[in-house]
Amino acid sequence: MASCIEVGGSWSTNEDIALCQSWVNISHDPITGNEMKFHHMWSKIHGEFCQRSGSIRTEMALSSRWKLLNKELGKWRNALTKAKANIQSGQNLTDEMVQAQMWFGAMRQGKKSFVHFQCWEIVKDCSRFKIIPTGPPVVMNETSLHDSRSTDSPLDSPMETESPFVPRPPRPIGRKAAKAKRGATSSNDCVQLLEQIAKSATLRIERDLKRDEMDKAREEAFALQQQMAQEKDIEDREMKIMAMDTSHMSPETKAYWKLRRRDVMRKKLFNDDRPSNTDWLNDENH
Repeated sequence: MASCIEVGGSWSTNEDIALCQSWVNISHDPITGNEMKFHHMWSKIHGEFCQRSGSIRTEMALSSRWKLLNKELGKWRNALTKAKANIQSGQNLTDEMVQAQMWFGAMRQGKKSFVHFQCWEIVKDCSRFKIIPTGPPVVMNETSLHDSRSTDSPLDSPMETESPFVPRPPRPIGRKAAKAKRGATSSNDCVQLLEQIAKSATLRIERDLKRDEMDKAREEAFALQQQMAQEKDIEDREMKIMAMDTSHMSPETKAYWKLRRRDVMRKKLFNDDRPSNTDWLNDENH
């Protein structure tokens, strides 16, 4: 293994990919992955990283970079988990990714979006980053399971004996239940807001795609017009060459225009654009 020295500068995407691949291969080795000490593990990761990327960074640089990537990848896993749990019927992968980016941005206070998608594809099956599906939220009935309209003895409740269909007044909920209910309402409002943001983002993406398609069509039409104008200009020049009156010209000039006409004919008949050889015109002894 070649020795490595410290280098500065920002990390490239290829270096991040090589670091993630090396981390997965070494730390998840079925034979030695669970038995290696921390320093020995990073020494092996460092060796494989240098072989994969050709970069010359130290073990400390790799360890520091992995702390940042590990944090970003963990937040992206959490964002994807929330997006998958919140995705509705009829929505596609694009909607899910938009919602995931919204959750990720909320975790980062809107500072930036997630960009390490190639690294995510490498580590997503590792136990640390695996997404565990969550079921829908369970709403409990506020009615007590032991609530009953009848008692064991009519003597204990004479009102119910005389009028068994009179409803009981609802029991006031406690402070904890009221706080939980307010929290659930706030959570639902947040989910609805995120759904509206995701729908708006989806519409904006579709609108941008349509605009790009229209711009591309305009550019292609403009290029076609330019090509047609250029071909017409060439056609006009060739017509002038073929119609050139050489009766009053010198023998050298006549020979030149004869070659030009020959070029036009060769292009029309054989689709050959190569010019005729006119070096003899520069021959001083001619």
